Amino acid sequence: MKKKGRNLLAAFRQTFLTLQNMTPQAEAEAELNAASARYSYNPILRWNPQVEDYFIKAYGSLHFAQISKALTRPSCYSCIRVNTLKSTSDAVIEKLQEIMRKSGSQNDVVGINLKENKASNDIDLDMVEKQSSLQNESITKCQIPGLEYVVFVKGSGPHEIDYGYLPDKPPKEVLVSRKCAEAVLRGAQVYVPGIMACSSHVEEGDLVAVSVAVEQPFPDGGWGLGITRGTVLQGLPTDPYHFERHGLYIGQGTTMLSRAGIFRASQGIAVDMNNRVFKLPSFYDVLEGEIFLQNLPSIIAAHALDPQKGERILDMCAAPGGKTTAIAILMKDEGEVIAADRSHNKVIDIQKLAAELGLTCITTYKLDALKAVRKRNGSSDMTTLCCNKDNNDVVNQRSDSGPLGNGVSSTTFVGSNADTTFKENVSNEKANERTYTSKADIRKNTRRMRNGPGRNQSLGGRVENSKGFLPNSFDRVLLDAPCSALGLRPRLFAGEETIESLRNHGKYQRRMFDQAVQLVRPGGVLVYSTCTINPGENEALVRYALDTYKFLSLAPQHPRIGGAGLVGRCEFPDGYVEEWLRPGEEELVQRFDPSSQLDTIGFFIAKFAVGPKDDI
Repeated sequence: MKKKGRNLLAAFRQTFLTLQNMTPQAEAEAELNAASARYSYNPILRWNPQVEDYFIKAYGSLHFAQISKALTRPSCYSCIRVNTLKSTSDAVIEKLQEIMRKSGSQNDVVGINLKENKASNDIDLDMVEKQSSLQNESITKCQIPGLEYVVFVKGSGPHEIDYGYLPDKPPKEVLVSRKCAEAVLRGAQVYVPGIMACSSHVEEGDLVAVSVAVEQPFPDGGWGLGITRGTVLQGLPTDPYHFERHGLYIGQGTTMLSRAGIFRASQGIAVDMNNRVFKLPSFYDVLEGEIFLQNLPSIIAAHALDPQKGERILDMCAAPGGKTTAIAILMKDEGEVIAADRSHNKVIDIQKLAAELGLTCITTYKLDALKAVRKRNGSSDMTTLCCNKDNNDVVNQRSDSGPLGNGVSSTTFVGSNADTTFKENVSNEKANERTYTSKADIRKNTRRMRNGPGRNQSLGGRVENSKGFLPNSFDRVLLDAPCSALGLRPRLFAGEETIESLRNHGKYQRRMFDQAVQLVRPGGVLVYSTCTINPGENEALVRYALDTYKFLSLAPQHPRIGGAGLVGRCEFPDGYVEEWLRPGEEELVQRFDPSSQLDTIGFFIAKFAVGPKDDI
């Protein structure tokens, strides 16, 4: 022990003498190296300690570290689903190439590798090699059999960016919220509400570094930012989140407003991002009706359902409508697809997407998935009965536009006209109550512009309120369940989830599954999917389903490119035991690992065949 202490002391002395004898040039190089490490993108995903221990038990320490790192980065390609009712993959590729040529887009492309667990999938190796041979192209057609209508557009990253740091002269900087940063990493611009702090003397047209404020632990055990919006950044260690921002710089952009304008405005682009750590092409307003941007596992989930022409299919938690429209297109728009969601505004979004894609077989309803099964004796409180031949078991009532109804349309407020427009609307809505508009109403409207419509501020439009469906009334049901979303990427913070909250997600999903299983007819198919890496919401749900409903069995999925599920169990310190899959079942589910060569989001798919039922 004494010898070890002497060695440490000698090493300290040597380091101290080295620093003392460092030349000015060496000091400058050391400072630049430190700045290079600071002005980089190398985030560390923070988890609740108990959740981290749980995931390490499930995946192993090394694998979970790889997953955590992958989650902090976006996929290096965009996956586009072509609307085959309006176009073809070849036509879309040609149009996209022309658009990219005109816009001058150039990508340092990174290959899309489809070699995911070759031993556990049934993808033909010749197809994999063919796909690999196309990697030198920026836009390629998917070579997986049955998915030829999927197009990959490659991006690139991470890129090293020179932020223009000079000794004693840090770059001008804008600090954005974590959610804003995650959107920027996916290709968005920096909008005004996302900016938390900014250097002083920032003027319109300045070049600024963009960094991220990620939630930090509070003394009470919670997480938060603890920063006042509008704080001035000096580029000094005394700045808020100075050390926490180390390695959290996501790019460089040009300010569209001065510092004063940024914190006065309520909306609009604040920073035009022209030099990004990750470069992904934007498809906003591109080829509307012909393409839809969608994650590859979500497309696979629609395929796993294997919808057929003329069938009656339910998408229980359908918003935003990606899987719903994918199912309708696979059916050639022939049959009936029921899309249900509990949110009025989200149902309207599904309607708009279906109209944009030109789909007519989709019927939308506002419905809580926990109340999806209609009680047979519930006809006494029916408001209206939908009596067409395909839909005669749906009890529904017409709902209009909530508080924006009564002839008042939803309004978009822009710039300085917001207050005037809002005053007019308040006067129209509440003419019988008062003849003036208070400052409180104006402030409330400003918050709505920043945060979007709340649950009581619907967007308008007509939505059918369903009271549920009769048991055994669907050929196939997709339950893409609300979940912890711990597979979505990029993600810069994960500390909000606790063991208790993860268990609550699982309980909620089992209740929805209990509804879904009643709605599928014997001989039908039920597909369950999530976008989380949590085994408690994935394999544990499958275990519950197979143990509870003996008429269910896992069915093979096509195409199969995901990995195997987790086998075994997890024992928690409080004595709770979570059962996962049993040997032989793991190859019948698909688990998409964000750290795998597929470079997808984290996702899980289980397909159940429904056998003859007893009374349930």
